[in-house]
Amino acid sequence: MGRLENGVWIDQWYNTKETKGRYVRKASTYRNWITVDGEAGLTGKSGYKAEKDRYHLYISWACPWAHRALIYRSIKGLQDMISISSVNAIMRSKGWTFDEGYRVTPDTVNNSDYLYEVYLKEDKNYSGRVTVPLLWDKKTSTIVNNESADIIRMFNSEFDHLGAKEGNYRPTEKQDDIEKMNTFIYENINNGVYRSGFSTTQEAYDEAIETLCAGLDKLDNLLSRQRYLIGNEITESDWRFIPTLLRFDSVYHGHFKCNKKKLREYDNLFHYTKDLFQYPGVSETYDDTYSKLHYYGSHETINPTGIVSHGPKFEFDEPHNRGKLNARD
Repeated sequence: MGRLENGVWIDQWYNTKETKGRYVRKASTYRNWITVDGEAGLTGKSGYKAEKDRYHLYISWACPWAHRALIYRSIKGLQDMISISSVNAIMRSKGWTFDEGYRVTPDTVNNSDYLYEVYLKEDKNYSGRVTVPLLWDKKTSTIVNNESADIIRMFNSEFDHLGAKEGNYRPTEKQDDIEKMNTFIYENINNGVYRSGFSTTQEAYDEAIETLCAGLDKLDNLLSRQRYLIGNEITESDWRFIPTLLRFDSVYHGHFKCNKKKLREYDNLFHYTKDLFQYPGVSETYDDTYSKLHYYGSHETINPTGIVSHGPKFEFDEPHNRGKLNARD
């Protein structure tokens, strides 16, 4: 896990000395927007026009942030409109690479060997982390956006007129509730597992794990009364939540020391995750084997031997009990 500094690659793990051992995630750099007419979008920055086969998505099958984008690409039926490249599961001294390996899809757009080369093609003096997802414009050879929260909203609506599947997961009347839920999930759970796993002091870890578990308890209780996070219809909040849940027992519970309880011990959260995983198009966006290869095989400061866990058994394709709360359709 390195970064670029004025266009030069530096192999450096996160520095937590100034934050007393706490992991602090940096904000995404590129926040341009794809719209129907190409005008500037929600962030107020440069606009790009929605067109078929114009955009390319760089992903890792392990990354929960990239997973959000993959879910939307699938459930909105954008596979033939937006091409993808997937990096190697193992990320070491050169960051994300396109080295031959399990489920690697080469970069046929920019012919890069390393993901950081794509960032440098946009800005030869770029400084910052090199992350996925990354949305690239093949027409102008520029980076559109590397913030998953933005990318899923573009996929949600801006390609509808081009033949995307029906479905609006951010309806106007629920936007305030969605924003509040998104903030809670990110601060306590999505980023909470990383705050636990990347902590470098006991104090930072203790703080992170307690916040994480309290958040899971609260949402497990909420889901005892309703099928999804914002009532009985799937929304953006659910799709932002499931990538963390799918990885919880297989990666975060052991590798990130998020081990006060397994997801399987949260009856409502466990069956809720099964419900979402079995939604049409979602199961094809997750690969448990790849995720374990990445986390256990890449984070040398956490798992220096690189030994990859065999378990636990994958159970999210088995029957769930969520239909008793409310029919999906």
